[in-house]
Amino acid sequence: MRISSLLYSIRQGLKNIKRNMLFSLASIGTIVSCLFLFGIIYCVVVNFQSSMDELQNTVVISVFFDEGISDDNIALIGEQIRVREEVNTVGFISADEAWERYAKERYKDDYEAAMESFAGDNPLKNSASYEITLKDLDKHGEFVKFLEGLHGVRKVQSSEATADGIDTLSNIVGIASIGIVGILLLVSIFLISNTIMIGITVRKEEIAVMKLIGATNFFVRAPFIVEGVVIGLIGSSVPLLLVYLVYDNILQYLVDKVTIVQSLFAFVPVGELFSILVPVSIAIGIGLGLIGSIITTRKHLKV
Repeated sequence: MRISSLLYSIRQGLKNIKRNMLFSLASIGTIVSCLFLFGIIYCVVVNFQSSMDELQNTVVISVFFDEGISDDNIALIGEQIRVREEVNTVGFISADEAWERYAKERYKDDYEAAMESFAGDNPLKNSASYEITLKDLDKHGEFVKFLEGLHGVRKVQSSEATADGIDTLSNIVGIASIGIVGILLLVSIFLISNTIMIGITVRKEEIAVMKLIGATNFFVRAPFIVEGVVIGLIGSSVPLLLVYLVYDNILQYLVDKVTIVQSLFAFVPVGELFSILVPVSIAIGIGLGLIGSIITTRKHLKV
């Protein structure tokens, strides 16, 4: 397309928006509402997922060894565990460390006295173990079976119910979010299509004349595509600012006023969150306008 034709298409696209201002505003408003909710849902889901990742690290699988097992065999079990892709962290807890940890929890104020009374006689001398966390709790059951099948492993202690609960909750939130966003995007495409269809109806005679003097199909369609893209671009820019203000202010308030929240949730920083949200939202906005305009021109513009 020549520069003059491109400028013409842009001018006509902007005129279409102005000519059908009411419907254009309705389309922009719908995209703003859609992407604002998308942004809020995205912020919630990302922070929820961050919290789930932190929570996954609290689901520990403990591996205990057969009595009398050698240090070499313990090290071999450790190597077999570390090479697994689903493993996040592996820590070795010696029998002395296990006894010290138990004494601190069990005796608390009498901890020193308990340690002295059992000096040289560790009640948990066969309680050395590996403590393991996983990257993905979805593989928890399969991994526990793998551990139970290792030679030299006496017992595997894990909380399968907790792991399944966390994994199920994470999946439900993800599916619900995708469903809500999908419905909002379809509504946006529908309204953009209606706006462009009205523009086609208004300019039918002009389009017919253009075809008679030899205008190509693309030249006729271009202004309507520009119209859809501009509507999408405007509709995606406004909610980004709104979401930024809402998220930044709420985050600042929670950090300053509700100190307990900091210990319960690991909030994702604004910069990290919006480094992904900005390009995704703009791409969705422009994509909605482009798809809506292409679908409408093909369906209603007989050229």
